[in-house]
Amino acid sequence: GLLLMNFSTNLLRCTCISSLRNVMPAWVIDRYGKNEVLRFTKNAALPIIQYPNEVTVKVHAAGLNPIDISMRGGYGAATMAMKRDPLNMKQSGSEFPLILGRDVSGEIMECGLDVNYFKPGDQVWAAIPPWKQGSLAEFVVLSANEVSHKPKSLRHVEAASIPYVAATAWSAIVNTGGLNKDNSSKKRVLVLGGSGGVGTLAIQMVKAWGVHVTVTCSQNAEQLVRDLGADDVVDYTAGPVENKLQTLQKFDLILDNIGGESEKWALDLLKPWNGAKYVTLVTPFLHNTDLLGLADGMMQSGVTIGCKVLKHLRKGVHYRWGFFAPSGPTLDEISEMVDAGKVRPVVEEVFSFAQVPQGFQKVEQGHARGKTVVSIIEDEKE
Repeated sequence: GLLLMNFSTNLLRCTCISSLRNVMPAWVIDRYGKNEVLRFTKNAALPIIQYPNEVTVKVHAAGLNPIDISMRGGYGAATMAMKRDPLNMKQSGSEFPLILGRDVSGEIMECGLDVNYFKPGDQVWAAIPPWKQGSLAEFVVLSANEVSHKPKSLRHVEAASIPYVAATAWSAIVNTGGLNKDNSSKKRVLVLGGSGGVGTLAIQMVKAWGVHVTVTCSQNAEQLVRDLGADDVVDYTAGPVENKLQTLQKFDLILDNIGGESEKWALDLLKPWNGAKYVTLVTPFLHNTDLLGLADGMMQSGVTIGCKVLKHLRKGVHYRWGFFAPSGPTLDEISEMVDAGKVRPVVEEVFSFAQVPQGFQKVEQGHARGKTVVSIIEDEKE
């Protein structure tokens, strides 16, 4: 009898959040545009587990990224629509009301039947793929392979600053750039634009692997990037950085967070003929897609990258785009680095859930020194 009772109370506990209500507070957009499209509602649809490998996470904190600003304006809309609805069954506009926010730190509430690594109550973090509903809400549903146990040493507001930029940096440095903790000692890496979210994380990640890191940033960010471990810092407000960079030894990997003109001169800074790579995180892929429709966009991006790759292969230099890939396992590795004291969060400002539009404004201004985070449940227990 006792066993049965225990079992049924557990059952009750699991179903209570679903059965009591089917709505939740969230920030949504009903159309693409500027900041005024953000709307707070108490009646957003409560997300439910639809596949046995999914989990429901109660959001404690959400991180904001430049991609949220872009997506608010409709960036990637065609690509995302295709990911959400591959057979094109729904009418256009079916993504609304859309919840933004790509970073989450929080607590597992429910688990699908196939989920083995997590249980309700686990403290977790995740980077949410752009085609899924985001973290500016009370709950979010994710696949278990997108989720990871958060570092024990961090509070939720700190943890929420890391997943999306970590996944992006990892994809660029490891998957595309070919560096890892075993082959990186004494390699030379240049980070163009080192004081934002991806830059501050990338510097720490490769420093932990024994890399020599050169960073470009504006003068008032120099102390920050030096504290994170940068060996050489070039101030881009003090005249053309390429002149200064050309006086330094050549690099094994260049990570470009800025794009634009930098491509023209950056490729000449790579070591020739030894697999040196230039990885840009400023990708025209989604832009082309939205202007031209998906297949054309892919063709068009293929043409652009094809021409650039051909042009530079003659010099023996690789040119790649870094893409964001969903990444529970990556976050497990980052989590270890955080708890080992090798990577720390760089949080510039924390906004309350009521101040989400101000958070967007802050990110939109640029000149980031690390990350902007939204606290959704105050960490009173921590």
